[in-house]
Amino acid sequence: MFKKLLAAATVAALAAPAAFAADLEGRVLKIGTDATYPPMETVDEATGKIVGFDVDVMNAICAEINCVPNFVNTAWDGIFAALQQGEFDLVISGVSITPEREETMDFSEPYIVVSQAILLRVDDASMTLGDFKAGGKKLAAQTGTTNAQLAEELVGRENVSLYDNFSAAILALQNADVHGVIIDGTSAAAYEQEFAGELTVGITGLKSDPLGIVFQEGDATVDAVNEGLAAIKADGTLDKLIGQYWGTN
Repeated sequence: MFKKLLAAATVAALAAPAAFAADLEGRVLKIGTDATYPPMETVDEATGKIVGFDVDVMNAICAEINCVPNFVNTAWDGIFAALQQGEFDLVISGVSITPEREETMDFSEPYIVVSQAILLRVDDASMTLGDFKAGGKKLAAQTGTTNAQLAEELVGRENVSLYDNFSAAILALQNADVHGVIIDGTSAAAYEQEFAGELTVGITGLKSDPLGIVFQEGDATVDAVNEGLAAIKADGTLDKLIGQYWGTN
């Protein structure tokens, strides 16, 4: 299941040859992230710290290029505006690289490619896209995401309910206010595990998205981060993290 939820293109195929990594000389990088999206980023209830795959990726990059990551939990609907205003040095938050976003922001090289999926209640596991398109069945998504854009393309805006974060969308699904949630397959799998027997990844094989780290346009820090990213691709660290979270290796 987890292998199917990652796109066919592998991270290894995206890797450029590693060069000598840059040295940011211990610079503290303030990093915006919306920590409501397991397993990419979430808040550990026991420690209050932000944890997840994106956090581990950025920690590994900083180990290569000598920087100190400082993660700041920020609502998704304001995260890019905060970056543009200089509140962050970068954003890592399961962000899809799109032509529209590239017009106003710079991205690192992709660090993973994910395939979108639809999370359903177990009782509705046989539902299809046709059931949503027919009307009367609501598909939920987080506002301002590529998931929401795809939902509208697939089933029409009238059949889509938007929420400020995915936690609210998942709760709406559990409460039967909606019939499905469109979400990156990697996170859909995490919710399926968390709510085993209640929720299931019912529709897969949708559009694939490369994810990248986001910077203000023209910020030279992207070059250093790309060097660190190339290093953790080349030495297998990134593949190990993917295997740790999704058992794909």
